[in-house]
Amino acid sequence: MSSKRVRGNPGLRRGVGAQTTDSDEIMEAPHGDWLTLRSDQLLEWIDNAVYNVAEATGMRELVNRVTRPIFNFGQRVSPYPLHLGIMCCAIEMGQASAPDHDIDRLGVVYRSSPRQCDVLIVNGPVCEKLRPKLKTLYEQMPEPKWVIAMGECAISGGPYWDSYSVVAGADTFMPVDVYIPGCPVRPEALMHGFLTLQKKIREKEPGMFLRR
Repeated sequence: MSSKRVRGNPGLRRGVGAQTTDSDEIMEAPHGDWLTLRSDQLLEWIDNAVYNVAEATGMRELVNRVTRPIFNFGQRVSPYPLHLGIMCCAIEMGQASAPDHDIDRLGVVYRSSPRQCDVLIVNGPVCEKLRPKLKTLYEQMPEPKWVIAMGECAISGGPYWDSYSVVAGADTFMPVDVYIPGCPVRPEALMHGFLTLQKKIREKEPGMFLRR
């Protein structure tokens, strides 16, 4: 092995695998000496190398064609919303999970960690103090992810729209996929909102293998 390969090429420190098909360049350490690589740097280099090989051989398109319907079906029939309550509509969200409505039969499973969720339900007025925290929760959710604005407060600020401390709608600081009007929203309306989201997921077909 040459000394150049051991030391690494400074000109190839970012995204080597996605820029070349040359095996010698791919095997260059992307951040200098192999012994000084951090775990995130190693994972980034592996990701770039695997993507480059899959793209060059046509394997990416083949795997996408096979797995896209599987990923889409799994995400569509098993949405995992974040177990978060802000105000009045959170009570209706809880009622939707009660035996009378049993929203669980739609595959809805609430989780308490944003890293295990793909749906964020904004179910109350968002004040200026809550906005950065809510944005952080959204950013911690893995892709693909969706947002449901539940109730007038989440859509436009509701009766507090002219307050100095209330944000005029969740879509002012994060993308919203489904709007459910009401004050408060009925459990049946929330269930219809999830059915609408499932239809949107079916049409988008997210969850592709090796997405870039």
